[in-house]
Amino acid sequence: MTPSVDAAGPLADGPPPPVPFARIKVRTGALVFCGDELALIRRDRPASALYTLPGGNVEDGEDLTAALHRELAEELALDVRLAEGGDLMWVVDQRITRPGPTPPPRKLHLLHRFHITPEVRAALAAQEADELPDGTTDIGVVEWIDYREAASLPLFPPVGPALATLPDPRAAVTDAALPPVTDHDHTWI
Repeated sequence: MTPSVDAAGPLADGPPPPVPFARIKVRTGALVFCGDELALIRRDRPASALYTLPGGNVEDGEDLTAALHRELAEELALDVRLAEGGDLMWVVDQRITRPGPTPPPRKLHLLHRFHITPEVRAALAAQEADELPDGTTDIGVVEWIDYREAASLPLFPPVGPALATLPDPRAAVTDAALPPVTDHDHTWI
């Protein structure tokens, strides 16, 4: 049997191999400020700690705002009705390869900004439990860090440098699109 040929060359029998970044996932997240401090979730890894912004993937068919509210309730026990703001602050386009048999998706991080009072902060969660595919749980610790210090942390998505340039947590942002995160400037850990 002779394999068929198209403009790109010979075609192999069977379906084409999966292509990295052929799927797009949306992650909604938040920069939750209490004064100059920002809520970050620290996860300890063998080589170092990794910090993330509270948030997570939007589920199939889920409204973006509903996903953001759900994630903040799950991860911080935050009722966003007790917070000020919610405006879209930044968008980060992630195209990073990672280990495993499934090709990585392209991921768009939609990052919103909220401000809370010390009274609201006092009632928030101190830990966040993330269920892993194997059924185990990865516990993250909620830490409040001066937003200007975020540039020196292993933070993902890597918004630390952009945070460090803000004159204050309520400063206007003129361009919501941050530089993309790719294999050229980030290694998956």
